[in-house]
Amino acid sequence: MTILVTGATGTIGRHLVRTLTDAGEHVRAVSRAPGDAALPDGVDVVGADLADPSTLGAHLFRDVDRVFVFPADKGVPDLVEAAVTAGIERFVVLSSLAAAAEFPRDLGSASYVHHHAVEEAVRSRTDGWTFLRPGTFSTNLLSWAWPIKAGGPVRAPYVLSAQAPIHEADIADAAAAALTRDDLAGTTHALTGPQSLTRVEQVAAIAAGIGRDVAIVEITPEEFREEVGRFVPDDIVSMLLRYWSDTVTEPDRVRPGVTDLTGRPGRTLEQWAVDHRADFLS
Repeated sequence: MTILVTGATGTIGRHLVRTLTDAGEHVRAVSRAPGDAALPDGVDVVGADLADPSTLGAHLFRDVDRVFVFPADKGVPDLVEAAVTAGIERFVVLSSLAAAAEFPRDLGSASYVHHHAVEEAVRSRTDGWTFLRPGTFSTNLLSWAWPIKAGGPVRAPYVLSAQAPIHEADIADAAAAALTRDDLAGTTHALTGPQSLTRVEQVAAIAAGIGRDVAIVEITPEEFREEVGRFVPDDIVSMLLRYWSDTVTEPDRVRPGVTDLTGRPGRTLEQWAVDHRADFLS
């Protein structure tokens, strides 16, 4: 079996490629710069750009059985169309919990709009889809790396809001399981970390993981918008503030998807911090 992995050189893609190859699967990895991909030996790295349909030639899909669809900003409809035309019937799609529209804040949010469109691009072309919908990524907390490196406090709004951050390796492990099973077509899986933690508790988990005391200071939503508005689009800032505000009174629930797919609990946030210790201390 050959598995085509898009987004193969990204945070999740690298973990996924290694997990699949360690399991003995043959992987074809898509990269816009195949010469710089630095993926494990034995991986078939091919050059293609999802944003450029002319690069999605027949060579990309030759002997491919299954496709991991990274939710790229552009090109997913063309990718799926070309893959279906080539006879591929199984797709595992990285989406988002926001696509489920479980809460009023989701509808119209930047994450909902994008990931709903990605899901529809696949669902409208094949019945052989599996959707993975992770919640908050632990890697989002790397935004705290700079103040922690500098020895200062983390500044954050809504410090008593609670999320269940998920380790990127758990998303990759869930994707690997979905790609190698034959019984998951037409199913959707919500993925979170194993603990719902307030932002105060998240800082404490990072501190424990890196072995350094870290303080947290609560700021207002307006202060947060002013501090990050130069770097983050306004619709993303608004989406985050609504999410954090809502999860003060209704904390994120832990979802069973990682355990259901992999047969084991997800990694804790403290373990994630151990794995990213260099990001917070170097």
